[in-house]
Formats: sequence, C-alpha cells, structure tokens
Amino acid sequence: MEGGGIDKLTKSFDTVIAAMKKKADRLIQQRNESAKLGPYEAAITETLATITENGIVPRIWAHDFTVWKPNPAEISNRLGWLHTVEIMQKVLPNTLEVVDEFREAGFTDALLLGMGGSSLAPQVFMKTFGGREGYLNLSVLDTVDPNSVFAQSKRLQPSKTLYIVSTKSGSTVETLSLMKYFYDQEAFRLGKEATGKQFVAITDPGSPLAQTADRYHFRAKFLSDPSIGGRYSALSYFGLVPAALLGIDLARLLDEALTAMRACDSTAKPTENPAAWLGVILGELAKAGRDKVTLICSPKISSFGDWVEQLIAESTGKEGKGLLPVVGEPVGPPEVYGNDRLFVYMRLEGDTAHDSAVSMLEAAGQPVFRLELHDTYELGRQFFVWEMAVAIAGYVIGINPFDQPNVESAKALARKNVDDYKSRGPLPAATPDLLSGDVLVYGKVQGGSVGEALKNFLNQSEARSYVAIQAYLEPTSETDKVLSALRRRIRDHYKIATTVGYGPRYLHSTGQLHKGDAGRGLFVQITAQDTRDLHIPDDVGSPISSITFSVLKQAEALGDQQALISGGRRFIRFHLANIDRDLSRLNETLVW
Repeated sequence: MEGGGIDKLTKSFDTVIAAMKKKADRLIQQRNESAKLGPYEAAITETLATITENGIVPRIWAHDFTVWKPNPAEISNRLGWLHTVEIMQKVLPNTLEVVDEFREAGFTDALLLGMGGSSLAPQVFMKTFGGREGYLNLSVLDTVDPNSVFAQSKRLQPSKTLYIVSTKSGSTVETLSLMKYFYDQEAFRLGKEATGKQFVAITDPGSPLAQTADRYHFRAKFLSDPSIGGRYSALSYFGLVPAALLGIDLARLLDEALTAMRACDSTAKPTENPAAWLGVILGELAKAGRDKVTLICSPKISSFGDWVEQLIAESTGKEGKGLLPVVGEPVGPPEVYGNDRLFVYMRLEGDTAHDSAVSMLEAAGQPVFRLELHDTYELGRQFFVWEMAVAIAGYVIGINPFDQPNVESAKALARKNVDDYKSRGPLPAATPDLLSGDVLVYGKVQGGSVGEALKNFLNQSEARSYVAIQAYLEPTSETDKVLSALRRRIRDHYKIATTVGYGPRYLHSTGQLHKGDAGRGLFVQITAQDTRDLHIPDDVGSPISSITFSVLKQAEALGDQQALISGGRRFIRFHLANIDRDLSRLNETLVW
C-alpha cells in the first residue's frame, strides 16, 4: 500500500477511535447524572471502593471464577459473553451473506421457534425495529398453546416460510416439539425432499439439534460459542441471525455494543464504569430490602424489559436471595408502591410518556435510576451493560449469577408427568378444593366463592411480598388487558409488586427465581380447558404421536405447581371453563 494510503487509513482509524471514546465518555456522563438514590448513596460509594480495591472488574475480564465462588462449576464455562461482540464482528460478513441467500431463495416470512434466551432478544429486535422492506417478516413462537400454534400454522405460506429452530442445548422440549410439528406440516404440503430446506438451526456444537440439522439437511446451521449462557446470548447468533433477517444494521448495533465494552473494560475505574455502577446499585439496594427492580420503559423499547426480566430473575434468584424484575406493570402514583422498589427508567430521547410519573416517584423519595437512549440502536449498548451489571450484582449479593439450580425441578416433574401420560393415560385429575360456578379452585382455599378464595389468598401478603400471576392461556391482546387490570388492582390495594407470565414460557425466564428466592411470592396459576388440540409427532417426520400440545402444557403447569408447593411457596390455581368470561369474572371479584 502506498504511503498516502497508509496515512489515510491511519487517520480513518484515529477518527473511529476518537468517536468511540466520545461515545464511551457520554455513557460515563449519563451514569453520573442518572441516579437519585437518597440514603443508599453512601453504601453504593463504599461498595464501588471495595470493587476497586479487590480488582473485581479486571478479574471478571480475566475469567476469575473466584469473584463469585471458590470453584469454577457453571462459571468458567459461562463467560464467553465478555468477548461475543468482537467474535460476531469477525463473522458478520459471512452471517449477512447467508441471510442474503435466504432472501434470494424467495422466503418472505420467518418463524422463530424458541424459549427463554433463544426467543427474548429476537422479540426485542422484532418489536423495536420491525422489518425493512425487502427483508423477511419475523414472528416468534415461544408457547406450546395449541391455539397459538394452530394460528401460526394457518397464517404462514408453504415454501415462503423459513423456520428458525433456536435452542442452546438443542434439547428444549417445547422448541423441539414445535419443530417436529411444523416439519410435519411442511412435509405434508411440500414433500419430505424439500422440507429440510425450510429450516435453520441455531444451537451449540454437537447438540441434538445440530445432529438433527445434519440428518434432515437443514438449509443452514449456526453454531454458537458454548461458553455463552442462554440469557447472555443476545449479541451472539441467537440474537443477531433473527436481527439480520429483519434487515437491522448489525454493524451499527455491534459498534454500539463495542462502545459499552470499552466503557466497562478492565482499565475503566469502577466509579466511571456504567455497568459497575448499575450492578452495585442493583446489589446494594437489594441488600437494603429494595429487591423489586421495576422497569419503566418508553413504549417503543418496552420489549427490552422482557429480556432484562430473564437476565435478572434467572441470574439472581437462588440461595434464598434474588432480585425480582417487575416488567410491564402499569405505572401508578407514588402511594401505590411499598418501600421495596428500585425504579429503572429507560427512556428514548424525546419520549415524555412517563416523565411526569417518574418525577413524582423521585419527589416521593423512591430511588430511581435513569437510562437515556438517543436512538433504538443504543440497545446494543444496553445488552452488554446489563449483562455485566447483573454479573457484578451477583458478586455484591454473594451468589453465582451463571447457574440455574432450581430450573430443573419443574422440568423433571413435567417430564415425569409426560412419561406417566404416555405409559398410563390421562394426567391425574385432582379434586378441586372449591367449585364456584364452573370455575375449579385448587390449593389451600378459604372462602365459598372465586372472589373470596382469591382475596383470602392475597390477604396473606405482607411487606416485601409479591404476586406472580402464571397464565397457562393463549397469549392474546385481550387476555393481556385483563391480566394487566388484575395485577393493577392487586398492586393498588395491597401495595405489593406484581408480575405476569404466560406458561410455559415463564419457566424459562422467572421460573428459577420463583423457586430459588427468599419465598415471599404468592403464586396465582390460571389454567383453562383448551378449545382445540394438536398432536406432536414422536420424531421428525414421524406419523406417530404419543402426546399433544395441550397435554404438554398441562404437564408443565402441574410440574411447576408441584415444584412450588414442594418448595414451600404459597400457591392457588383457578381452572376456567370459559377463558373470556371467567378471566374477566376473576378480575371483577377483586372489589373491596
């Protein structure tokens, strides 16, 4: 290369570095101006000093497992996320080339089949950015509700739909059940010879899904770094392949993530490190009793809260400790909140939707941490900042943020229920503790009606309690509205935090926290008789089926019920005969 070319390249490189430093400096400045934490500031300052003294951030970058625990199990092999951005930048040209091949093959739609960490980042990209003209229309299916599965099956056009099967382990039962169903549907429409070319796998090397992809000649296979945990995989293939299908500018997104990495690297002082600052705030306020991390997001980026929910809940809810992420709860006036909240306000520049409500919370003395985003691409920064922050919060509260010891309990019980169904027939029909109209109520029921049973159950709440509504129902906008109204009524009357999760998807998000935290939750499970059912093939392309989606959903609901009760959690279940009528009725009974 000629000398002039070298000078030009050097100047270009210097310009990029200067721009990145400017972005990192602005990230640090935002950190310094973003928090109103009142009496907790002294403890936060002290812990930041301790982190500096003990070299915690450099040790994390050095993959030092002793930051969290004295042995490396479930830590040393879970720190790949620290370097994901740089790795993905290197493979970006090839990734985009493969995605362009999908477009050239004539696909117009993509359906991602996944749960938890495999589906939440794609949902953020789908809901925040939408799709660009000329790219694929992406949908995410993360439920085994038969009505939802059927609706997607009827909506999608054969030969025009690409199925993205996404699971780190390659053995997630819900994801593989969906894959087998849609493979069978496409094979019936197109023939087995062509069906494999409708499918793409995102998984770890050597997983059962990777082997299936080879056996059935999937169109493509993306093998992720196995040292990245599912909830830390947003900036890996699991998040970026779906983002590329939407036409998102991945180079720009990764550049934003790299900016966050530079601001949080081993040379940054913890007092100037946005992730260290956030992580210490999360940890110290949790230790002070403010363990309900309540996210208030600008509407356009509200789905980011769902991703944060899994990251926090599955990382911190264990050993009798935990931070409860509260996402999607309607914003209320200060008087409806207790003294166990930390509010995180994620605001897009120019969006004033929640400004007044958040200012009122600050004026009332509630601790508030503000995060300002200039545009949606800055979510690339936030993915990394939150990952690092939660890792540091784990250090502060004294747990390993990379394992999930209680997730397996519900899974094991669900598997047993499925095996029992296959060998002995229908799942056991428990005797209800109350029949009110045609609503069946299970649990330690007090009262002679649905309303009395629910209110008496909720009356067990006390300071720092929370209510988790677990809805094994078809996720629809109308059901969303009723559940939102229900949680608002509970929150406003009892002054306690509320969460809503659709089953079984929440098992891959908040399920760990429900069984692993300090046990302050009250769990309201809502089930219903499905109006249709669909068979799950026993194997890919097999005409034989031993179980249906409805049975699988029931088995998982029952398994989680058993796990919660065995763990000493307070639990009640309402089984509805008519979802629309009975769910509204359940909501309307909460009158004081």
